[in-house]
Amino acid sequence: MKQRETVSMTGDEISGLLSAARKTHLATINPDGTPHLVTMFFGLTEGRVAFWTYRASQKAVNLTRDPRLTCLVETGEDYFELRGVQLTGVARRIDDLAGVTGVGRLIAARMPDVPRDALDAYVTQAARKRCAFVVEPHRVVSWDHRKLLG
Repeated sequence: MKQRETVSMTGDEISGLLSAARKTHLATINPDGTPHLVTMFFGLTEGRVAFWTYRASQKAVNLTRDPRLTCLVETGEDYFELRGVQLTGVARRIDDLAGVTGVGRLIAARMPDVPRDALDAYVTQAARKRCAFVVEPHRVVSWDHRKLLG
């Protein structure tokens, strides 16, 4: 058996990692073809990664011009602890206020250390200046190096 087959995660394991994580590394494509890489808080909608950003941000401009992206969600410090999910696909843009606010609420719900009323007020205020995106994955690659030990 190839090592890739050994360490690949099941659908449930992928869902579990995405559900437990709060941040993703997000890569978009700059106009000159170079990657634009940032870390973003995200939520899940119907199992898909969703995030929001200011409409004028570089990532929003890049995704509007070219919706291709890659997201990486990973955890672990040592080699035999590494787990990750890489999603490659396209981003579907959301501009309507209700949709953007909904994504903002998904993200806020994953921030347990902030009082709920403060988050609600922030989301309502911030949504007016933002757009949101939902990742439509075309390829999912995963790994769980803990499987190498057992």
